[in-house]
Amino acid sequence: MSLFIASLNSGSNGNCYYVGNSNEAVLIDVGISCREVERRMARIGLSMNKVKAIFISHEHSDHISGVAVLCRKYKLPVYITPATMLHGRLMLDCVVNFADHVPITIGDLVITPFSKLHDAAHPHSFTVACNGITIGVFTDLGAPCDNLVRYFKQCHAAFLEANYDEQMLASGRYPYFLKRRISGGKGHLSNTQALRLFLDHRPSFMSHLLLAHLSKDNNCPDLVHQLFTQHAGNTQIVVASRFKETQVYKVSGKAPVEHIAIPNDELARQYLLF
Repeated sequence: MSLFIASLNSGSNGNCYYVGNSNEAVLIDVGISCREVERRMARIGLSMNKVKAIFISHEHSDHISGVAVLCRKYKLPVYITPATMLHGRLMLDCVVNFADHVPITIGDLVITPFSKLHDAAHPHSFTVACNGITIGVFTDLGAPCDNLVRYFKQCHAAFLEANYDEQMLASGRYPYFLKRRISGGKGHLSNTQALRLFLDHRPSFMSHLLLAHLSKDNNCPDLVHQLFTQHAGNTQIVVASRFKETQVYKVSGKAPVEHIAIPNDELARQYLLF
């Protein structure tokens, strides 16, 4: 059974990531409005009827701003820690707590949360696995900690933060305190840090890497795409946009022969969306 992945939005203006199989799916974070989630999923042939749960990584507004409306409209459980719930000041109808490294089963999907370095109350990243295929959703990372390395090595595909170019950040307009916050070990992952993780710990079976949470002011999509592509080998490199959804990518557990994405009409047939 293959997994299907897409970024619905990725950046400081909102984050939302889709991972699912032919029967069920989960959303990781909902930092865009319910209406935008619906619109973007519809444009790439994804159905909200398959979404069975929402997982929240931490309480910053670009990860939670749309969750209350979406979960209420579709009666979805929200998996979230008590500290994130408290600091996010969220009022949710159906809440399920989770713990580090303890897998959660939703249909055939197995979601595993793990703690990470970020300036939030109780931040987590996640892997989503099904029948031997594993997807990682790794953003808002202050540094590539041991947990991140451990789970990155398991992934057939991953969303990986590449937030800023170090030179652009250093010479940019941000005030000193904000530059320190971003690069200080509990902020965000630089292009260089992300590339080092990729080079040192990428498994041979990783077919897709979606670079995520790029800074609007301190990074450039073309720059980071070129940086990773020259080292990519059989891994397809995609830059997730802060303005629109990506297409849907099929992760089958086999390295792609060519870097060709599946057309939406073919995806619809394979995915049995409707």
